[in-house]
Amino acid sequence: MLNIIKEKIIYIYILLFSLISYLSIYKTKDYIPKSLNDIYNKQIIWYIVGIIIIMLINKINIKKIYKVALPLYIISNIMLLLLFRYGTSVNNTRAWFNIGFLNIQPSEIMKVSLILMNASIIGKYYNNRTKISSKKEFKLILKLWIILLIPSILTFLEPDTGAVICYFVITLSMLYISGISKKWFIYLIIFISILLSTLFFIYYSNQDLFINIFGNNFFYRIERILSWQDKSGMQLNNSLISIGSSGLFGHTSVPMYYPEPATDFIFTSFASSYGLILTILFLITILSFDLYIINKIKSIKDLKHKYTIFGIIALIIYGQIQNIGMTLGILPIVGITLPFISYGGSSIITYLILLGIFINIDNSNKKKSHN
Repeated sequence: MLNIIKEKIIYIYILLFSLISYLSIYKTKDYIPKSLNDIYNKQIIWYIVGIIIIMLINKINIKKIYKVALPLYIISNIMLLLLFRYGTSVNNTRAWFNIGFLNIQPSEIMKVSLILMNASIIGKYYNNRTKISSKKEFKLILKLWIILLIPSILTFLEPDTGAVICYFVITLSMLYISGISKKWFIYLIIFISILLSTLFFIYYSNQDLFINIFGNNFFYRIERILSWQDKSGMQLNNSLISIGSSGLFGHTSVPMYYPEPATDFIFTSFASSYGLILTILFLITILSFDLYIINKIKSIKDLKHKYTIFGIIALIIYGQIQNIGMTLGILPIVGITLPFISYGGSSIITYLILLGIFINIDNSNKKKSHN
């Protein structure tokens, strides 16, 4: 009985997340347009579809999944490009294809393809577990940089800064554990420091010049990110008040309005509605889930599989830290949804696909261990 529970524990987490997501989104119904009042029911549908996809993924040999990486990457980039012509604009961001009742967000699909692409490429370089020369490491970095840069530029122009950050988190985290010389990260830190210093020097010294070079849209994004420093902005103020006044058991209804209560500020919706005790239990659930996945890496011998799982973990944990951190004023507001909880078909399906790949790798590893 205990062994059966251990094997199915990932599905218990999925069930818990779907319940938390439903309860959180349900509480936002008074602050969203009437046309979206049933999104908490739609979220459950997305979860059902995602679980079906997980079952389908687990019927596929994991080697065949890696073969899909390149075609999926190409298709994702084409979709990102087509957004400029056929995409639907929401909050001045053209990031979705509206197909009847379905909204498809290509940047979410790109996260899956990027993890699989990176794992395949890095795995080829380090599969023999021997150190490679600096020249070969540079070629590896250059290849990954090109793969990263193409979707990053297309997504940044939507504009969707949050998704671009996710791309970088995926690539840099996977590269970090690959065994590559750490000197490359020192070079990267120096390069980013110079770039950001130049950017903010222009921003603070001559804002008209900044707008002329980078445009009004990018100027607004910088303003939005920097507003968290002095805790200014209606979003953050109302989020902090809602959470801080929730007490042990929460408010009977959401006390204050804040934009995107079902997506970017879903943690505020949960914490303010259900109070300190359930919020602590929610955070414990997230932490135990993360530790469960991290613990699986120890038993994975295949490097490609290990890189894939680490990319999945990095994406999930970054999303959790960034989303919760920005609702508490600890981190800048950059439009990152809370994995498995925030409303969104593309987001839920993407994370469940990644869990499906994780389960497939875990099952494949168990079969090898038993043989």
